[in-house]
Amino acid sequence: MDLEQRIAQFEKMALEDPDNDMAHFSLGGAYNQAGRFADAAASYQRCIALNPGMSKAYQLAGAALMACGREDDAAEVLTLGFTAAAQRGDLMPKKAIGELLERLGRPLPEVRAAPPAGASAAGGFVCRRTGRPGTKMDRPPFRGPVGNWIAANISRETWESWIAQGTKVINELRLDLSRDEDAATYDQHMREYLGIDDSALQDVTR
Repeated sequence: MDLEQRIAQFEKMALEDPDNDMAHFSLGGAYNQAGRFADAAASYQRCIALNPGMSKAYQLAGAALMACGREDDAAEVLTLGFTAAAQRGDLMPKKAIGELLERLGRPLPEVRAAPPAGASAAGGFVCRRTGRPGTKMDRPPFRGPVGNWIAANISRETWESWIAQGTKVINELRLDLSRDEDAATYDQHMREYLGIDDSALQDVTR
């Protein structure tokens, strides 16, 4: 499926189910890949309206607004996103949003971070995505460098949160994981949720 077909697919899904936050999030990603940054920002902002806790959507909406020269709008979205990410303990989106605000020359809002949930003893495992103490996985969730990175950086609690979110992705986007394009969509959402990118995988022992 080429990019225009993916855009059409997600446009149809968002039109048929306008309260589907994942459809708007995926549509924003497809618009962004096509360089349609204003449309991408609008889709991400619709996702935020439906699901204010999706920290990544604030980051991507702000970046899209910056790409189309709407810096004041970007700063507003990013400031809200920084606060939401800090309050939820979403460490990686918070860091990325903070970097975008710094590029805009805007101050970082002062917010109280979410309290650690079930803090472990000093020196215990800390989840890279949330910055919170958690339970280290006994083994990678699947083979390969991505599975190894997850086991080394993501707590069992955060992984279980992704499984719940991933089920929502499959159901709401009607994915058939036996199809390559649907499996790729699922993988993209997993990487965005957990904060995985190619640079993060460079230090993983293969």
